[in-house]
This record gives sequence, structure tokens and C-alpha cells, in this order.
Amino acid sequence: MMARSHVVVGVAAWLAAAPLLHLPPLNAAYLGLAVAGSLLPDLDHPQSWVGRRTRPVSSAIAATLGHRGITHSALAVLGVVLLLAYAGARRGTEAALAVGYLSHLAADLLTPRGLRLAWPLRRSWSLPLCRTGTPAEALIVLALAGGIAWRMLRP
Repeated sequence: MMARSHVVVGVAAWLAAAPLLHLPPLNAAYLGLAVAGSLLPDLDHPQSWVGRRTRPVSSAIAATLGHRGITHSALAVLGVVLLLAYAGARRGTEAALAVGYLSHLAADLLTPRGLRLAWPLRRSWSLPLCRTGTPAEALIVLALAGGIAWRMLRP
């Protein structure tokens, strides 16, 4: 999916997950971390939004491990959470970043390429509902955002 789609999905995921985690869904810091987490997996793609802003790191990861490798795996989610825990991050910080990160992986599962969730194993998983950058992607993102908004606004 495209960066803007990942941002919308990341925010929607955070707005849905925060109440379940007993955290404030509209906290600006947590929303920002969810957005950051929703973009972070594409660090392995030098042409992505985050990759263009971290070109040397992104290029090195892409050259060594390729796109949708380790950064798009369950191992990466665990690594990010453990790194934050080791750094002494607050529970909400870890949760917001992890929710955003997981939202990115969930969104990419909807594309034909899918994900190698059990990286370094070669098997990939997908539920190919849309191709990146197509109207189908926009419809899925719009439906998700609308569903979350409806859920939050109903009494």
C-alpha cells in the first residue's frame, strides 16, 4: 500500500486499539507514534516515504535484505517492542508504535505480494484484495476509516 494509506490505516488501528488497551486514543504523542509505526516497515524500500528520508540506511537494508523481508515480519515487531522496552519506554509508547507497525503489516497482507511473516522462511502469506495504488486500495482504506469512525461515534 501507499504511505498515505498506511497512515490512515495506522490511525484507524490506533483509534480502535487504544480503548482496548485503556489508553487515550486522541493523545497526540500516541497518534504520532502509531503513524510512525505505520510507516516504519518500509524502511527497507529506498523509494518509500520513509526510505527517501533515511536513504543511506534504507539503501543498505534493501541491498542486504530486500523489500518485505525482515522489516515486514513478526520478528521485526517483536524487535521494535523489545527495543522500546529495553530503552525504558512507557507502555503506551510501545503499544502505539506496535499497533501502527502491525497495521502496516495487516495492510500489506491485502496485496498479492503478501508478507513473509515468518522471515527468514521463504513462505509468504496474503489475502490479495487489492494492488498498491489502485482504486481498490482507496476503497478498502476508506471503508476501514469509515468503520472506525462509525464505531467511535455511535453511543
